[in-house]
Amino acid sequence: MKFTIMINEGPYQHQSSDSALQFARAVLAQGHEIFRVFFYHDGVYNGTRLSVPPADDRQLQKEWSELAIEHNLDLVLCIAAAQRRGIMDADEAKRQGLDADNIIEGFRISGLGQLIEGGIQSDRTIVFGD
Repeated sequence: MKFTIMINEGPYQHQSSDSALQFARAVLAQGHEIFRVFFYHDGVYNGTRLSVPPADDRQLQKEWSELAIEHNLDLVLCIAAAQRRGIMDADEAKRQGLDADNIIEGFRISGLGQLIEGGIQSDRTIVFGD
C-alpha cells in the first residue's frame, strides 16, 4: 500500500508529529511505501534546523531528517505556511532577499499541488493534527 502523510502541527505543539513519525516507521517496517509527507500550517516547524529542544527531549526534526535520508522520503513543507513562519530554503531565502536559510536536510519547500499529487498517487492519505 502507498501512503501520503499530512502533518498540520509543530513538533512540540501536540502529539501529532511524533505519532506521524511512529506511523511512518511502522508503515516502512511493514514493507509499504510512503509517497510523500506533506507538512502544512504549524507542521512546517518540523523542517527547521534551528530548533534546539532540551537534551532529554525528542529531537523530532532530526528524526524526520534521518528517516527521510535513510528511506529516500519526500518531505515537503508548504511554501505559503513556511514563509509565514520564517522557514526558508536557500533558494527561497535568496528570492525573498534574505541572508540565511533554516531548512533541515531531507526537507524541501513546494506548494499545495504536492499534497494533491500525493492524494492522487497514493492509496491512502493520513492526516495528523487539526
